[in-house]
Amino acid sequence: MIFCVEDDNSIRDLMLYTLNASGFESKGFESAESFWIAIQKEKPSLIMLDIMLPGEDGIEILKKLRADSITAEIPVIMATAKGTEYDKVIGLDTGADDYLVKPFGMMEMVSHIKAVLRRTKPKEEKNILKVGNLKLDCIKHSVTANEKEVVLTLKEYELLRLFMENLGNVFTRDRLLEKIWGVDYIGETRTVDVHIGTLRTKLGDCGDYIETVRGVGYKLGDQK
Repeated sequence: MIFCVEDDNSIRDLMLYTLNASGFESKGFESAESFWIAIQKEKPSLIMLDIMLPGEDGIEILKKLRADSITAEIPVIMATAKGTEYDKVIGLDTGADDYLVKPFGMMEMVSHIKAVLRRTKPKEEKNILKVGNLKLDCIKHSVTANEKEVVLTLKEYELLRLFMENLGNVFTRDRLLEKIWGVDYIGETRTVDVHIGTLRTKLGDCGDYIETVRGVGYKLGDQK
């Protein structure tokens, strides 16, 4: 998930359209206020942050992000209106990972985002995912539930991994079809329900971790 904090509606809409078309999930915010409300509920993979914002500006937002242990490591790309040396230096000194000078091209933005995500990716991949009594080994492609190995089909494994990597995030059936079966997959959402059902059965008690969100889709709940 990429957060775009930009007060210009037309620019923000274009950024979101481009990101979604490029395979990213994104959300836009026109002010610091709406951004802070959203980040309390969801931690993004990267933040596109405009310096010139009404009220609390981008530099102040960045300072708060870097001062909080929960958000300190989130990559941030600053957007500067004039590209002045001052804006660049202040942004980078405050902890920005990169900057873009307005007006910038949308594909240039995507290129910068991909580069920053590659650069800020943890050196050691988190190969073991754990939720409650459920463990998934991304290297061995193995799953254990209550310390017993579970044999899954490829689609079941990919579904479970997607849920475990996005703990608490709700996925619609259409989104799951797109993510697991591919953008060009022609099928019914019933396909998702069937696979969720067999996955729950195979996981035994841990199958209850996969929650149905009525009228929306599915999510993997945090087991604390």
